[in-house]
Amino acid sequence: MCLKNQKLYFIGGAVRDEILGIQSIDTDFCYEGNAIEFAENNDLRILKKNTELCTVKVSLESGQITDIASTRTESYPQKGHLPKIEQTGCSLEMDVKRRDFTVNSLAKRTTDNEIIDYFNGINDIQNKTLRVLHNNSFIDDPSRIIRGLKFSVRFGFELDEKTRVLQNTYLNNINYDMSYHRIKKELKETFELNNPVAFDRFIEEDIYKLLGEKIAKPKIKGADIKNEIEKSGLTENIWFIYAAPFIDTESANIPLTRAEKRILEWCKKLKTQETTHNTPKESIILSRLINND
Repeated sequence: MCLKNQKLYFIGGAVRDEILGIQSIDTDFCYEGNAIEFAENNDLRILKKNTELCTVKVSLESGQITDIASTRTESYPQKGHLPKIEQTGCSLEMDVKRRDFTVNSLAKRTTDNEIIDYFNGINDIQNKTLRVLHNNSFIDDPSRIIRGLKFSVRFGFELDEKTRVLQNTYLNNINYDMSYHRIKKELKETFELNNPVAFDRFIEEDIYKLLGEKIAKPKIKGADIKNEIEKSGLTENIWFIYAAPFIDTESANIPLTRAEKRILEWCKKLKTQETTHNTPKESIILSRLINND
């Protein structure tokens, strides 16, 4: 059982990270055709099939568990929300057209390690440039704006001039009817880096406006947040300490869990109450940051 086939590719971040010379967090595969049929025909150990997305989760001989996606095309009939799959089993070139940035549009064939680069992604990686694949990229999926910030902070990439204009144009005319579950996912991944630069740029570049029409610009600095986190020894929910200054239960569009709401509620209580053994550590940190803002 070997994951090698002329139509099977490493895709996206795994190829990008290899060119950057860093360890990739995930290894994603894309099959130019029907991934489920590929797994079945090659006697792969199938753990789960998703017939709607035409993806399959398999266990390799090494014990690694990985997903194999079919090539597909998508459209956004409702801008800012989840896309609609138009076709599965399309050409590789059609598949990578739907992706976010050129640096994530690379594919590497598993048989001979040839890198397929339709949109000059290698050159953009070498020049540390983030460039969207089409003019409606942020309109289709506004969470890509936060994703761009994440890549910028992680890898030292910068938006090219045209992409910067497209981002600013969207942030000046935001469609707030969007998938805030996707926004939250990117927010968590970005702020979990615990990098104060990400927080400061989130404010300076007006990206915070994505979270809601009535979100106020906080005066807190990213360095102050990181300092409080380090003093407290907090190792979980780091992203929420960075995100909380932008959100509360009245004005935020971000969906909050019961635990996250409890952290914010306790933070407000700490203006007038002493801490108890039930007070979440996150609330104590936020109280020092927000209540003194």
